[in-house]
Amino acid sequence: MATTRSSHPALSLTDNIAMSTSDFLLLCGRILLAWVFLRSGFGKLDNIAGYGAGFPGRGLMPWMAWIAVPFEFFGAALLILGIATRYVILGFIIFMLVATFSSHAYWNFTDVAQRRIQDSAFWKNVAITGGLLILFVTGPGKFSVDHWLARRQ
Repeated sequence: MATTRSSHPALSLTDNIAMSTSDFLLLCGRILLAWVFLRSGFGKLDNIAGYGAGFPGRGLMPWMAWIAVPFEFFGAALLILGIATRYVILGFIIFMLVATFSSHAYWNFTDVAQRRIQDSAFWKNVAITGGLLILFVTGPGKFSVDHWLARRQ
């Protein structure tokens, strides 16, 4: 997927590595990003109503759990396989924005330890969103169902 070199010749070794392994690294990146969601969503699938019971405390409606939990798990599976990748990523960006601002609003915590934990979780989610944005731009790479389907047309 990577087709451009860095602007400085001294960096050509890393350019060659990036260009020759880009599709494999995109697959690894998809798996690593999706694993966070797959693992988290799987743990909630057997008690969606119970998970949703905590939503009002975060300013969310309990029924939203019936959308969020299946999307978190099954969306992650689609991301790993590279199916409808950019659409799934758009869903995850919305998911991350809602989750980040509703569940990790660190500025609302007065306890120093809790504030630190939520601050870390907030910025971790921001970083994950950054990874999703990069993947949205690059696409899933050759090792994906999306690529396979595009080649069949």
